[in-house]
Amino acid sequence: MSDYQCETPDGQPRARALGIPLEGIPGPLNAITDVPRFEVGYSTLISGTDVRTGVTALHPRGRTGAGDPVAAGFHSQNGNGEMTGVSWISESGTFSGPIALTNTHSVGVAHAGIVEWTIRHHPELASRWLLPIAAETWDGYLNDANGHHVSEQDVIDALENARGGPLAEGSVGGGTGMTCYQFKGGSGTASRLVAYQNATYTVGVFVQANFGRRPELVVSGVPVGRDLGEDNPMDAYFQLPAGAGSAIAVVATDAPLLPHQCSALARRVTLGLGRTGTTGSHFSGDLFLALSTGNPGAFGRVGGSANSSAIRDLRTLSFVPWDQIDPLCAAVVQATEESVINSLVVNEEMVGREGHRCPALPRSQLESLLAQRLHGGASR
Repeated sequence: MSDYQCETPDGQPRARALGIPLEGIPGPLNAITDVPRFEVGYSTLISGTDVRTGVTALHPRGRTGAGDPVAAGFHSQNGNGEMTGVSWISESGTFSGPIALTNTHSVGVAHAGIVEWTIRHHPELASRWLLPIAAETWDGYLNDANGHHVSEQDVIDALENARGGPLAEGSVGGGTGMTCYQFKGGSGTASRLVAYQNATYTVGVFVQANFGRRPELVVSGVPVGRDLGEDNPMDAYFQLPAGAGSAIAVVATDAPLLPHQCSALARRVTLGLGRTGTTGSHFSGDLFLALSTGNPGAFGRVGGSANSSAIRDLRTLSFVPWDQIDPLCAAVVQATEESVINSLVVNEEMVGREGHRCPALPRSQLESLLAQRLHGGASR
């Protein structure tokens, strides 16, 4: 097993380091960056007592491939949230350029930052029109959400800093101020390998986890939330109902898929979140994007002007047949579940706005509970 499957680059334990049983075969990094060319970058903003926020940038084809559209599909489990650009995805089944994840009141800044970055690096794309994808979850328990702390430069920095390879998780980037099951949550990722004919494809998931009530939490099928409920300062926070906050998930695969098949994968995120126990609060905006980097070049713009009478070439797409897509669907469910657990396991306690405190998931106590209920013995 790869070290990065069990630890983040800075040595924080991930779910597999605790021996949590999880289904499926992960990629070498067990991260969305196992998908070839996929890059992720962060701007993390922690200062003073009230600033706990940031930006996560995701490049499906890497920074240099932003002009090549990917097939895509979108699913809204609950629309109390925002993801820009999805009207064009519904219309065309594609999108170009990067994705940014941030806090609720910084979506406009994230949108503008993507536009500016694209103007600098892909002027041919910006010369037409841009409909960037910027999505949010609410970090107002720990962060001064009304303070306009995220700047356009922070977005550009995250886009510039994006790289492949192993990823930091937890309180980084857009996940910095987020909570999950009333523990410290935030950024989490995982991947699965799927064999098909003579190829092996990767399905990667990245979540910005900011949802769930403590009693709901389930890990590997074991309801542990009620037994981990003693230290829960968020329970007394009455501004919004427990469980509010939101979940954003990005699913990426190099398997060649049609746009409607991407939508099918996006819907499976719901099942992965459900495995961790959530019942889906009305005040949790749960929005999911799935994309395929297969068929490079197939969705790009045809040359010539809009009124040109030149003969157009027909395009050819390869895709996994519908009756063989189930392993990819299963991979999304498995990787989503693990991404959420990773976002919890890697984290540490955080104190933020007005002294609000969010405890970390108690790893030793979780290990003991799982050992007792799964194996009938003591933790290792």
